[in-house]
Amino acid sequence: MDISGEVTKICARARSASRLMALASRAKKDEALEALARGIVSSRREILDANRLDLETAEKAGMSGSMLDRLALDDRRLEAMSAAVRDIAALEDPVGTVIETRTRPNGLRVTRVRVPLGVLAMIYEARPNVTAEASALCLKAGSAVVLRGGSEAVRSNAALALVLGNALEGCGLPPHAAQILPFTDREAVRALVQTQDVDLVIPRGGEALIRFVTEHARVPVVQHYKGVCHLFLDAGADLAMAAELTLNAKLSRPAVCNALECLLVDTADAARLLPPIATRLLAGGCELRGDERARGLVPEMREVSEDDYGREFSDKILAVRLVDGLDGALAHVAQYGSGHTEAICTPHDEHARRWTNEIDAACVAVNASTRFHDGGELGLGAELGIATSRLHWRGPMGLEALTTMKWVIEGQGQVRR
Repeated sequence: MDISGEVTKICARARSASRLMALASRAKKDEALEALARGIVSSRREILDANRLDLETAEKAGMSGSMLDRLALDDRRLEAMSAAVRDIAALEDPVGTVIETRTRPNGLRVTRVRVPLGVLAMIYEARPNVTAEASALCLKAGSAVVLRGGSEAVRSNAALALVLGNALEGCGLPPHAAQILPFTDREAVRALVQTQDVDLVIPRGGEALIRFVTEHARVPVVQHYKGVCHLFLDAGADLAMAAELTLNAKLSRPAVCNALECLLVDTADAARLLPPIATRLLAGGCELRGDERARGLVPEMREVSEDDYGREFSDKILAVRLVDGLDGALAHVAQYGSGHTEAICTPHDEHARRWTNEIDAACVAVNASTRFHDGGELGLGAELGIATSRLHWRGPMGLEALTTMKWVIEGQGQVRR
């Protein structure tokens, strides 16, 4: 089979559908999303049966526990998926929003308005909930989307694709506005990111996937790069707060991109802060990998390797390093951070201001968990991922991030002199 040719055809159909989606009313789009939300629940047996087969295959292939958790669906997660689609339907429609209006000295009325991006390609791994939520976001934003899920979720995604197509067709919208590639190999990814009918590519997954997409794309890519998130415990930090922030950021969901991957502790106060926090982390099943000074305070730690700094473990593993004050923490983050989320626990206002001013990341947090860097937690609703690149968006990619703008000029016969 000519995979590249088939992908090109799929994207061409998406382009045609995108023109119709750009003109669809909010009422029509919301009707389709409500139908999708109902369909996810009413088709739960078919979806869960497909997911069970995916899980069995993944377990036999030796997939890690954290990745199996990302793949797994159950009644509760299907209900949450359905609720997320309804939440997207309830959001304001960004299409047609007036960003700015001004009248020029010559009488021209100049307006900037939000318009759909066109055709988006979403490439992701393991998490079948992305299939529903990414589709809902793109459709609400008036665009078409071509989704390429991973081979580990192929049956789950196929079951969801059937529900999605029925929802669109049943509401009179083009079914090709949301399509899932039937191919899971890298050749399909390469073809997808090189076709002229795709306007923006959003990869979401492991570092290897992001690098492959970025290296081969001929269309713009918003990078959802690895989430190497740090928390710095400043000297004088409240111990109870520092412990809660650390445990929440690392253990609440270790496999997500806003989970903590490296704990930095001011050497001047490490003897007070680190041992009790480490005890709780170890009791929670977390493996600690520390430098020599950290291991001197917590002998149960394994020796850290240089590769462990700057690494996204996506598991119950945490790198630990003692640093010399705020400057040491800033230097470490500058060297090893991935531009995702960087947090500080501090009682000092001046240190908090320096942290927010000097850290280069999509999100900086002061006395708050890294886990708050999420579209829903920031009031944006559902998101396609968290962009760590600088163009055209940074942070959670919600509805506004899935639009571009158009200039509208209204005159009474003016010509340029």
